[in-house]
Amino acid sequence: MATKEEIIGKARAAILDFDAELAEEAAKESLAAGVSPLEIIEHGFTAAMQEVGDQFEQGTLFLPHVLAASEAMNTGMEVLKPELEKQQAKSKSLGKVIIGTIEGDIHSIGKDIVASMLGIAGLEVVDLGRDVSITTFVEKAKELKPDVVATSALMTSTMVSQIQVEEQLKEAGLRDQVKTMVGGAPVTQDWADKIGADIYGENATDAVNKVKAILA
Repeated sequence: MATKEEIIGKARAAILDFDAELAEEAAKESLAAGVSPLEIIEHGFTAAMQEVGDQFEQGTLFLPHVLAASEAMNTGMEVLKPELEKQQAKSKSLGKVIIGTIEGDIHSIGKDIVASMLGIAGLEVVDLGRDVSITTFVEKAKELKPDVVATSALMTSTMVSQIQVEEQLKEAGLRDQVKTMVGGAPVTQDWADKIGADIYGENATDAVNKVKAILA
């Protein structure tokens, strides 16, 4: 049977090679070997996704590559999900987060990494996906009563919609019941302050630490 390091290596390779079948295989092997799904996700899948994201920003990979890598990661995550849910059911959830990439924006890599890292940290995460309308964020906030509403924007043209999320949550009378978090390549702490968001997530680790701190 493969060692934990070999399985994590296979999980990383699956993402970097955009190989969904290999990701599924690595996930199944990890469960059979009794490796924690959190380790496979953090050191295998998300670490490799971070690399893909860096290469995308540097212009050495393009959007189809990013989507193929995300697809591979999602395939692996599907295998791990039942075990993750079992583990999370045993431990008390720290809080609920709804997260999505803002409408008009089809980038999801950063958001996917933040969502899985929040899940690893023990939060209940509802991922709304990408190109999510402002109305959907508000409706889901009303329906699911999350602790945090998180929006990701990867383009300056779409980050302006993060203001609308703040405004519409206020109009719906929900703003004082939730914390808001913003993130994405063009987003800064200044922007978060300007629009009145509670948290600016500079990267996945920063986002997790700040969410945990604000909900503690």
